[in-house]
Amino acid sequence: MAIQKATSASSTNLQPAPLDASKLVINLATTLKDIPEDVHFGQVKSDHMLVVSYDPVIGWSAPEIKPYGPLSLDPAASCFHYCPNVFEGMKAYLGPDGKPRLFRPKKNMERLLRSAERVALPPFDPDALLVLIKRLVMIDARWIPSKPDHSLYIRPTFIGTRPALGVAASDSALLYVILTPTGPYFSTTGKAKGVSLLSVGKTVRSWPGGTGGHKLGLNYAPGFLPQRLAAEQGYEQILWLLGEEQRITEAGSMNFFIVVQRKDGDLDVITPPLDGTILPGITRHSCLELLEAHNSRAVLPGIPASTKIYTYERTLTMPHVALYFGDGTLLEAFGVGTAVAVAPIGRIGYEGRDLVLPSENVGLGDVGRALLERLIDIQTGRVEFENWSEICEV
Repeated sequence: MAIQKATSASSTNLQPAPLDASKLVINLATTLKDIPEDVHFGQVKSDHMLVVSYDPVIGWSAPEIKPYGPLSLDPAASCFHYCPNVFEGMKAYLGPDGKPRLFRPKKNMERLLRSAERVALPPFDPDALLVLIKRLVMIDARWIPSKPDHSLYIRPTFIGTRPALGVAASDSALLYVILTPTGPYFSTTGKAKGVSLLSVGKTVRSWPGGTGGHKLGLNYAPGFLPQRLAAEQGYEQILWLLGEEQRITEAGSMNFFIVVQRKDGDLDVITPPLDGTILPGITRHSCLELLEAHNSRAVLPGIPASTKIYTYERTLTMPHVALYFGDGTLLEAFGVGTAVAVAPIGRIGYEGRDLVLPSENVGLGDVGRALLERLIDIQTGRVEFENWSEICEV
């Protein structure tokens, strides 16, 4: 099937309208939902959603915040057939002043824009989208849980809606944002038990030159069957390996970290590099910055100021991890991401045996626990650090 050339606005000499937050239309729900006491990731949605569409001639429509409900799409829409679907994961928290806060949201907007460009979706103004998201969060602020380890998850989603089956970039699109209150992603997050991983290299999550470095829906579905097979063997997630050298990429959909004891008593923290096969996580980036800052400002609670932490973004293979485990220098392994924050890894299935880490029974180690505590402090506005926490004010 040949790839066709999509019709664009430029061929009509019209200038499509940019995404404009000042044109926002708000239609509030007349009846508000009851908020359940117990919430699980992604299952309960808030009262409202943000919707805005792109037409190749007209450009961006007036954004609308309206009651949460189904979308109406043509059965031939590109999103159903060729997967030009991208999304982001963000969270809103309540600060000590009771105001909603977002954690480093500009980085989410930048990543969404890069992901959209990778699948040839129309461009948008990331600053305008952030203003709209803040407004939506403010309207549904009552949905932000006040319980510890809870937050309001934000899912901006951008899909191609070109109503034709020709194989071409989608010149029509729909951008929408939904909200869902959530507690811990894993029942073990922050608790006295680690997540179990099965190392898998026969099927891969991503590959050089592919799309693993972008947040695309198509990156996730191929992992569902291997995940199911891992669960049948008693593992909660997959540690994705790549190539004959068994390079570690991600743990489930988390960025992977290990902590290794140095001979001088200090610590090495190692995570795989951003080589295009790994999603450039905002939590990953933030953890690296906090770890590096600790050496000069001792920002991590529970870690002595005298302990030096050396961070490395370098190729990490399962034979490396097995070697550290074998000589007793592997102190911790954990996964990080927006949904999980920092999750302990308790055991790794590898070549027919389990590498059982201390986190299996005691949860996060010193470094993982310090990162989780400090991240939550910053996200909820209890600790100020580099203006990472933004109050929702528009």
